[in-house]
Amino acid sequence: MKQIQQTQQEKEPPPPPKPPVPQEVPNNEVIENETDFDASLDMDERLDTSQGPPDDGEEEEEEEQEIFMVVENQPELVGGMRALQQSVEYPEFAKKAGIEGRVIVQFVVDEQGNVKNPKVTRGVHKLLNEEAVKAVKEQSFKPGKQRGQAVKVQMSLPVTFRLQ
Repeated sequence: MKQIQQTQQEKEPPPPPKPPVPQEVPNNEVIENETDFDASLDMDERLDTSQGPPDDGEEEEEEEQEIFMVVENQPELVGGMRALQQSVEYPEFAKKAGIEGRVIVQFVVDEQGNVKNPKVTRGVHKLLNEEAVKAVKEQSFKPGKQRGQAVKVQMSLPVTFRLQ
């Protein structure tokens, strides 16, 4: 005769408590705060105009031009992707550590075809990210055009790091 051990059915834990209901605060409450401000002004006192914002030498009246995402003629990388890949120097530490992957760099191509504000949107490792940004900064582009005029265009480029 075998002895059968009696099992018990486990109870499910109770569900977590519901979050408290936010209470509405009346918006028409008046906060009375007695503050004494002394705003006396002496009209005979001479005004000191030597203090003021620092002068950079140029006025910033130039309006910020719109940065396009899509244009009629996209910017073209001078020399193509091959030129970009050839300008990349694989960091020695990353080679020894066996780090490889693809770094996506986002930047703006201005009206002259220069790279502005490069930043990594998807990275692999700090060393590879820095090298990808450096390589993209060195590139020149044929500027993008909208309605026949050169405009600023935001772009992204992949920089692939692969060990042989």
